[in-house]
Amino acid sequence: MSDKLPQSMGGEARALSLTPSERSAIARKAALARHNKDLPKAIAEGELLIGSVVLSCAVLDDEHNTRVLTQNAFLKAIGRHPFASGGTGSAIDETAPFLRASNLKPFISDDLVRSTTPVRYLPRNPTAGAGGIGFGYSATLLPEVCWVYQDALLAGKLLKGQLHIGEAARTFLKALTNHAIEDLVDEATGFADQKKRRALDRIIEKYVRKDAQKWALMFDIEFYRQIYRLNGWPFDPAKTARPGVIGKWTNDIYDRLAPGVRPELQRRVRRNAKGKATQK
Repeated sequence: MSDKLPQSMGGEARALSLTPSERSAIARKAALARHNKDLPKAIAEGELLIGSVVLSCAVLDDEHNTRVLTQNAFLKAIGRHPFASGGTGSAIDETAPFLRASNLKPFISDDLVRSTTPVRYLPRNPTAGAGGIGFGYSATLLPEVCWVYQDALLAGKLLKGQLHIGEAARTFLKALTNHAIEDLVDEATGFADQKKRRALDRIIEKYVRKDAQKWALMFDIEFYRQIYRLNGWPFDPAKTARPGVIGKWTNDIYDRLAPGVRPELQRRVRRNAKGKATQK
């Protein structure tokens, strides 16, 4: 007779062996998982350098591929402490802490107020302290907030304790000259390459037969990026033309799969009357 309990009985036995606090933690984790399943996910993350400030940022998988700066990074960018005391600026705040001062009201539009609700999302590498949730602000919000402080600074309406924020905003706006914040986030997270890949996908969908589309890209773009890096060559993911030697190296990869693989692939490729390949 087997000493093993049926799976259901084993689960019950384990549940009975848990302390009340352990059962509560498991239940809380399950509840969070159900609650968070509809949140957008970060599909790219990175560090954005603007001037001398390094900001954590992400691109989400929602309809608009929202670019966000983490809440702490946002506060850091405008010269505020990233972990304000007393809950102000914490992850659960619904009102932006950097726009609460009454002396800033004349410089804040209604549209700006409506756009300052923190964005909740699922980071690629979540931290336990935040319950696996990331909190941020739309990246496009940062320049707008900086202009609020800049305008208040020029009008002489900033309080003494806000002057350092006004100076930080001025410095940040200078660093942003001729740059779009979303483009900067795309470059920092690597999402710029994904956008170019999507453009190529649309071309493939239009011109390549449906049954051949899955063969249109044999190697991930990262494969070529690393080849270029190792050889010290400048890499542009939008260009598909490659040095001829890469073709030889690629053939070597096929040759290593198994004897006869590459000749068989070459045999199956469609060719014209002159023997030239007409498909990949």
